[in-house]
Amino acid sequence: MLFRLLYLLSPGFNQESKMKKSAQKIKAGRSIPLLLLMLLVLIVPRAWSQQPAAARTTAPAARVTETAVDASIPDDPPVDQMLAVYAPRVRELEVVLGKLKGELKKSGAGSGSLGNFVTDGMRAQASLKTGKPVAVALMNGGGMRRSSIGEGELKARDIFELLPFENALVTVDLTGEQLIRLLQMIVAGREAQSGARIVYKTKADKTSEMESAKLRDAGGEKEIDPHATYTIVTIDYLYRVGGSHYGMLQQGKNMKELGMTLRDAIIDYVKSETAAGREIKPHLDGRFILDKANSVMPEEVRP
Repeated sequence: MLFRLLYLLSPGFNQESKMKKSAQKIKAGRSIPLLLLMLLVLIVPRAWSQQPAAARTTAPAARVTETAVDASIPDDPPVDQMLAVYAPRVRELEVVLGKLKGELKKSGAGSGSLGNFVTDGMRAQASLKTGKPVAVALMNGGGMRRSSIGEGELKARDIFELLPFENALVTVDLTGEQLIRLLQMIVAGREAQSGARIVYKTKADKTSEMESAKLRDAGGEKEIDPHATYTIVTIDYLYRVGGSHYGMLQQGKNMKELGMTLRDAIIDYVKSETAAGREIKPHLDGRFILDKANSVMPEEVRP
């Protein structure tokens, strides 16, 4: 008995006792998380499934209404007042300017009959405004935003849709040498022009190259004198954009703004043709002539 008492009071016994208690705590600590996990697995799904569906969703229910848009909806006075300012301009779009005999189409070299129509109008109105002959009119095909205008009444709406931009007409004086380079650029870019007859060919890389060009007017055709001065008309956008395509325009002299937009010029042109008793007609008048003999063409388009 005395020896057992001494063992219990000894430091060794105290140390062994502490180690056993620590081991018991560790085992208990490991078992508690495992027990909690089992409880979560067993209890939480059951509790969730017993909740009403409305309680398990947090998003509010969507509400859909349907309203028929018809004459039963009353007018809104502020909106009517705002629209009244634009009503006269809208009515102007329905004004009939003249008659179109046939369809104007934008296709091929020079943007087809639609490109011819626009550039003819540009040159006619520029000559009228300046009081002197204008040799050539230039317009880029991308600036014409309709691909066709059908036969029938030609309305202001048609011209607005064709030429929606606020481009202004400008004239520039070019030397004959500069004019030849401009016509070469027109052929390469397939742009629209009025005032010249151009012979061109197509190459293997599908590009076009000018072979020759002459100016023509009511008096016939004539060669371009490299040292003479010629007045051309185009839009301010092409003049200012410059670059490798239109840089020669800025090399010209006496650039003048004519005080009219391209759109207004074409509207006035149609009105003047109508007043003179002439219908607007699509025509491909040989201003672009393809040299088939010297051109590389797909077999399906060969004559």
